[in-house]
Amino acid sequence: MTDTAEYHRPDTLQGALDRLQEGGCRIAAGCTDLFAVNQHKTLSGPILDITGIPELRGIRRDADGLRIGAAATWTDVIRADLPCACAGLQLAAREVGARQIQNRGTVAGNICNASPAADGVPPLLTLDAVVEIAGADGTRRLPLCDFITGPRRTALAPGEIVTAVVIPEAALAGQGHFLKLGARHCLVISIAMTAARIVLRDGVVAQAALAVGSCGPVATRLPQVEAALIGASLDATRVTDADVAAALRPMDDMRATAGYRSIGAAELLRRTLAALQDLTEAA
Repeated sequence: MTDTAEYHRPDTLQGALDRLQEGGCRIAAGCTDLFAVNQHKTLSGPILDITGIPELRGIRRDADGLRIGAAATWTDVIRADLPCACAGLQLAAREVGARQIQNRGTVAGNICNASPAADGVPPLLTLDAVVEIAGADGTRRLPLCDFITGPRRTALAPGEIVTAVVIPEAALAGQGHFLKLGARHCLVISIAMTAARIVLRDGVVAQAALAVGSCGPVATRLPQVEAALIGASLDATRVTDADVAAALRPMDDMRATAGYRSIGAAELLRRTLAALQDLTEAA
């Protein structure tokens, strides 16, 4: 809750952009991160609530790919009829807090919060996700890997708002998967997490997209490890501890040491690929 004089809920994107140009507003959707950083029972205003803008809601697919509106929730992702390539994203959606958080929290909010442990980022990276941004000068798009610039930092400029996360049609091929390592089974901030999307043609890996999160300032793709998989049958043992460690910048914190994170990420990635191998063999 916040002071009604400081609370704005426009019903058009232009109305939201106009209010943003006045400055000082904090953008709110699910508020699952906003309340946590606020550390008070009420939100200090002014608050710009974007959940009343119809064009920012929902998930839809067209000729360009899959569009996840900025106000689409994790529950929307879980319930959506998505291609197998998005299976990792849907698995990650089930790991975002409890059911109540999934009902309120948004995919766009997860990337804008830019936590190194954001569950949605690794699977979105394997899907070549692009962030659509609107501002006074029009609309621009940035690859997700360029949008998140560091812990709690993004390329969003003052007066801009994320309107959607877009997955290109070309990245909707193949099968996706996601695994998360934590101190307990659920409701946990990850020690490491891995996502993968594999495209097989005649039993041979034609495309490989691998990403690791919670093992550095930002989640990252692993291009060298991907390259080692392409052109051969899917074999998780091709993922080595050394190759994964070379791609990461893990940190020590209360949840794990950097060394444990590095080894854990490699093993988790092998398990992710082994699960994908089982899925493709069963298909």
